Amino acid sequence: MNLSDFYKEAGIDKEVFELGERAESELKDRFDAIDKMAELNQIKVIEAMRKERVSYDCLNGTTGYGYGDVGRDTLEKVYADVFRGEDALVRPQITCGTHAISLALFSNLRPGDTFVSIAGKPYDTLDDVIGLNPCPGSLAEYGVKYRQADLKPDSSFDWDAIRSVIDDTTKIVEIQRSKGYATRKSFSVEEIGEATRFVKSIKPDVLVFVDNCYGEFVEDKEPLEAGADFMAGSLIKNPGGGLAPIGGYIVGKKECIENAANRLTSPGLGREVGASLNAMRDFYQGFFLAPTVTAAAEKGALFATKIFEGLGYNCIPKADEKRADIIQAVELKTPEGLCAFCEGIQAASPVDSYVKPEPWDMPGYSDKVIMAAGTFVSGASIELSADGPLREPYAAYFQGGLTYPHAKFGILMALQHLVNAGEISLK
Repeated sequence: MNLSDFYKEAGIDKEVFELGERAESELKDRFDAIDKMAELNQIKVIEAMRKERVSYDCLNGTTGYGYGDVGRDTLEKVYADVFRGEDALVRPQITCGTHAISLALFSNLRPGDTFVSIAGKPYDTLDDVIGLNPCPGSLAEYGVKYRQADLKPDSSFDWDAIRSVIDDTTKIVEIQRSKGYATRKSFSVEEIGEATRFVKSIKPDVLVFVDNCYGEFVEDKEPLEAGADFMAGSLIKNPGGGLAPIGGYIVGKKECIENAANRLTSPGLGREVGASLNAMRDFYQGFFLAPTVTAAAEKGALFATKIFEGLGYNCIPKADEKRADIIQAVELKTPEGLCAFCEGIQAASPVDSYVKPEPWDMPGYSDKVIMAAGTFVSGASIELSADGPLREPYAAYFQGGLTYPHAKFGILMALQHLVNAGEISLK
């Protein structure tokens, strides 16, 4: 049997398979460049592990208070080295990306301070954190004010708007690297650096914080190297390499990290407590694999763009644009199209492939959301997954794929489901 026969047995029509082969053949140079970036970042990770003398003992966990956890403490040095920060907090007690961001903000803001977002409204799950939706324990309830500068229609920073929202009370300026559930471009490290320099020209002592989710290892530099003060992300996204079962990180200036540690545990205990349990081996090996896993996800996103852009769908970013993260937005135009796309991704999954995803009122979101994620780690969006809110333009946000062949198969299955639903005709 040849490759097309295997795809046919899996339910992929000949026309869908051949469209995928043509798209793939046109992406060779881009794929080669992604592989070179993965190689660069792989060496960076290995060198950090060598520098910090990672040993077999580091892979063993601790229980109880976690005092003297050499694996945990060494891993945080590795993260600081790779991401070029003064210090890092990398813990299984940080439950997700939203928790990491919330922890970074709460620990470094005080009553009377102002928190400013300069990339428009942050990701939906931060609405409750900020207090845009009344919520017990929000920043607003603690007396932290919030302002935002919206982006220009072309998704670029609005310098005049940014200048107008920064004042003497501004303590933290946040930049969300990825698009979230917005149909805007994601920001490159270079663009983040430009915005950081502009903000600090207005108020030199302001702290620039970057939500780095989905962007790690896509470029040869990270936001701290462009002048940001601290950043945060999730270990079930890029840096966990598909192995981390939970966790988040915050990396940056030492004072910011110490504040976060005191908030995560308690003042006086800080980073000294927090047992790593059985997570260390997965954290280390996942971080080791992260550059190549991220590359596989990025190739899958590019493949999706090439397919759907060629079929007339608006894709963000476009196939010929430089990528800043692993997320690919495809505007499916109808709720039926969005659901069919996600059903295809679920059907291509190694876990729960027989399940049909349904839109639901997911906590932290204002619209019904459909999510497809047949993953080994529940909800891990470095694994093949797709989701989107049921609102115009009914965009599917595709990300992940621990291997490129799985990402490719998922995209072809999503396309097949759209054909079967009558949303697309390839005849």
